[in-house]
Amino acid sequence: MNEKKERRSLGVILVEGIMRLNGMLPLWWQRGWAKILAWFFGKVMHYREDVVMVNLSRCFPGKKYKEISRIKDRFYRHLGSVITESVWYGACVGKRGRRRIRRSGIVRITNPEVFNSLCDNHLQVMVLQSHTGNWEIISAIREYSPDLELSLDIRDVCVTYKEMTSKLWNRVMEDNRCAPIRDIADFSGYTESREVLRYAVSHRKDRRCYVFITDQYPYSFATKHNVGKFLNQDTVSMNAAATLACKMDMAVCYLRYAEREGGGYEMTFVPIAEQASQSDPDTIMKQYYSLLEEDLNAQPWNYLWSHKRWK
Repeated sequence: MNEKKERRSLGVILVEGIMRLNGMLPLWWQRGWAKILAWFFGKVMHYREDVVMVNLSRCFPGKKYKEISRIKDRFYRHLGSVITESVWYGACVGKRGRRRIRRSGIVRITNPEVFNSLCDNHLQVMVLQSHTGNWEIISAIREYSPDLELSLDIRDVCVTYKEMTSKLWNRVMEDNRCAPIRDIADFSGYTESREVLRYAVSHRKDRRCYVFITDQYPYSFATKHNVGKFLNQDTVSMNAAATLACKMDMAVCYLRYAEREGGGYEMTFVPIAEQASQSDPDTIMKQYYSLLEEDLNAQPWNYLWSHKRWK
């Protein structure tokens, strides 16, 4: 978290207080509440339904309308789960919160030995993540498996984010995402995307694991890179994470983030490059999108379809 924070405004205190009270309820309650949210978003609000339907229809042209409609409904259930689980996560504060996360089993890492090997053999590792699974609960990655590399301290992890235009929600989301590590005073790895290069240069000789969500349509200030066909559409993307990995000679892996039946997720680390300096950013990003396409063909609802990724 930032070393110097502004004091919480009254609005932030009120919003976080309401979220914290809800987050104290058990995970089974949150999943029941998620179904109500899914109904509200999909059947009452029709939240970005046109965007969702256009995205799904273009990405899966071989599927009939009824199947696309079923995927849309499942997507809203997934979105409801992401929201309620994130509220629950925000109430997992500090050491007690980390124990709560471990007991919940909300995420299981299927192959910690792969991640351990990358950490053992490389000073720095780049983890490329997408908007699959629950991307809001990544800061507790150290708690999801007792077999993860013990020498990887949470202070060695850098999670990137995009600053929101609303100061209130930007602060609320920061506090929520960092709740389990709030008691770690010298954690500085929650880093805004435009500050990552400066952070990486200052820590170039230190052990680090970078986690990037890198499936967004390029920001206005970012260079657009053509990655070819992704889900039957010509796709442009940002490649800042891959470029940073190549310049710093990091190991690169893809985070497969599958949804379990009945609730919860499974993380699997898929190596992309042992030494990124021997590859190039475009090649790495094409491999990333190829792996992401495999996952979305397997679980087509497990993605943030309400965003315009093709413009």
